[in-house]
Amino acid sequence: MPETLPVDPTLPSHHQPANGSDSLRALCSTLHAQITAFLHEDVQTETLRRVQAQTRTSLSVIQEALTRYPLTSLSLSYNGGKDCLVLLLLYLSALHAHPSLPPLLPAIYIQPPHPFPSVDAFVARSATKYHLSLARNANPSMSAAFASYLDQNSGIEAIFVGTRRTDPHGGALGFFDRTDGGWPAFMRCHPVIDWHYVEIWSFLRHLGVEYCELYDEGYTSLGGTTDTHPNPKLRIQGEEGRYRPAYELEDDREERLGRER
Repeated sequence: MPETLPVDPTLPSHHQPANGSDSLRALCSTLHAQITAFLHEDVQTETLRRVQAQTRTSLSVIQEALTRYPLTSLSLSYNGGKDCLVLLLLYLSALHAHPSLPPLLPAIYIQPPHPFPSVDAFVARSATKYHLSLARNANPSMSAAFASYLDQNSGIEAIFVGTRRTDPHGGALGFFDRTDGGWPAFMRCHPVIDWHYVEIWSFLRHLGVEYCELYDEGYTSLGGTTDTHPNPKLRIQGEEGRYRPAYELEDDREERLGRER
């Protein structure tokens, strides 16, 4: 059973970890109730209305995946980033009525070279909080990492991925895309492919979701320590080394300005 996480009095309440001893079904039911309440909320901004529409679409895609594949053949690519965090919450919500939930959900974390300690810590903390059976792989080749994972988990047929259309190689993707070009064979499922940057952040902040602390330090896209920096568009003028939080960026096209590749 996952360990119970301590409360950190230095964190605001919406950043506190949930009790890791809660069952997966209880967690899914709680998230389903929260997301359903959000979908019925009379929100006051156009952005949140778009988020409601995106949420409904993504939940429909996840339900389609659950219709196409048994739960035992599904996994999640999870690196602690904002996009796959939204995907994870929606996935858990969609599982609230599933007849046969396991104690933990299969997932894979492909670590970048030179990972941030704070990202690794958040991945570990959130994997416990959200009941993930998380396999870690540090192979610098993503295709090789997935190949190794599938060799060790031969029943996996489809993997949820938090890619968005503005990500590298995301422009031509749909909700379901089989791998090709020498990659190991599996179905990639992209429920949040059409979400925009501001919609991701609006969802997380409106629901009060804990996220990696680097985002509050001006990082808008997370990789490794050697190729990821705070976004220059968020630099606070006249205050050396200080940046506004990631959620204050608005333009999708500026999201990766802190990445070297």
